[in-house]
Order: sequence, then C-alpha cells, then structure tokens
Amino acid sequence: MRKNSPKKRYILPDPIYQDTLVTKFVNNLMLQGKKSISYTIFYDAIKIVEAKTKENGLELWKNALSNVSPSVEVKSRRVGGATFQVPVEVRSERKISLGIKWMIKYARLRGEKTMKERLAGEIIAASKGEGAAIKKKDDTHRMAEANKAFSHFRF
Repeated sequence: MRKNSPKKRYILPDPIYQDTLVTKFVNNLMLQGKKSISYTIFYDAIKIVEAKTKENGLELWKNALSNVSPSVEVKSRRVGGATFQVPVEVRSERKISLGIKWMIKYARLRGEKTMKERLAGEIIAASKGEGAAIKKKDDTHRMAEANKAFSHFRF
C-alpha cells in the first residue's frame, strides 16, 4: 500500500467546446500520441451526428455518454476460499470513464468505413438507447442484479 495517494490531475478544456469531458474522451480515443488526429475524428463525428439527426451534436453525445455509463458493477471478493461477484455502486468518475471506454471500444468494432463514421453511429445508437455499448451496460447491470444475494459481502 502506498503512503500518499497521487494528486488529481486536472485536464484542460478542449479548444472548440471549452469542455473538459470532451478532452477526456479525446484522450481515450487517441492512439500513439496522435491527439490532433483524435480531435479531428471527434469533431467530424459530432458534425456527422448533427447532419444525420438535425440536433445539437454535443448535447446528443453527452446524452449518449450518460446512457452508456453504468450505475452498478460487480467486483470479485474472496470469502473463505470461494470467490463471489459482489455488486457495488460505481463512483461518478469511474462511471464516466467506463462509459467513455465502452463507447470508443464498440465504435472501433463497428462496420463503417472510417472511425468518424463509426463513432457517429455509436453516438446516435447510444443516444437512442441501443447499440453495443448500451448492451454492455445492460449486461453489467444484469450481472449485478443476479448477484444481489452476495451484496452483504460488500467491502
């Protein structure tokens, strides 16, 4: 166990929307340190979303992210030689980071040609309450519901 916990790093807001959540998303989207390419992909995806839905792209993205973010998850806990899947509430920061990671992961697995189209498709699907990232959230919730009997083993 370490003596002190590390200091919280603060992220600067993005250049266009002045939003730190956008920067977090772009940092997770980034591969091999190519941040400018990551920003381009994100902003183009937002433009595609606006063109397809005729709504504010950033608001739709935030709605999609809140739809994807889980409220409960299961954590393994060893009790007397047996391992139990114990349902626990998700902290707000972890909730957001899980939502971001799932949205990007399942956008990458989509079938469209370019990453901006894939991301736009995942954003639109998640804002409607469908898509692979929403399915992942539902599976997580379902697993927590199934293991509700072990909630007394909470940490």
